[in-house]
Amino acid sequence: MTHDTTGGIGRRTVLRTLLGFAATIAGCSRGTPADAGGGVAGKGGAVAKLDCAHDAWKKVLRPAAYAVLFEEDTERPFSSPLEKEKLPGTYVCAACALPLFESKSKFDSGTGWPSFWAPIAGHVATSTDFKLIYPRTEYHCARCGGHQGHVFDDGPPPTGKRYCNNGIALQLVPEGEALPTLRGCPA
Repeated sequence: MTHDTTGGIGRRTVLRTLLGFAATIAGCSRGTPADAGGGVAGKGGAVAKLDCAHDAWKKVLRPAAYAVLFEEDTERPFSSPLEKEKLPGTYVCAACALPLFESKSKFDSGTGWPSFWAPIAGHVATSTDFKLIYPRTEYHCARCGGHQGHVFDDGPPPTGKRYCNNGIALQLVPEGEALPTLRGCPA
């Protein structure tokens, strides 16, 4: 920031900073695909959104899973067995069963949460949250909207991204097993 001659911050600098912050907020949108293309289970086409009442999910999910997926809670680090999981397979949304990540993109970030360098194209969407004052990129299931975690720019090649996921928001389907049928809105 530039300073005026009296040692304070100049009005123009303050104005530019505020305008930049306002532009960041205005540019935030829920449901922006993190990666274009791809359909359900990688077969092509767009992922159809599932618009269910959150109370319906509350009836079929464990309380801790519901809190993470639909109240944007965060599980404790190192509490998920998926954090150290090495089995090959597909990670699906714990609410609607949409495939979100392949095990080949999983890596040990040392953060205490399962981490991936890329989702299945088109299967996660992003938004910006300000819960910690500064902006962070949240990502969620593109189908049901269930909160998965946050994405950061400190991951490994080839993307340089770290999709830091709540393990309780995922289910691993081991390689060779059939993917579960996509779940509709709970009754």
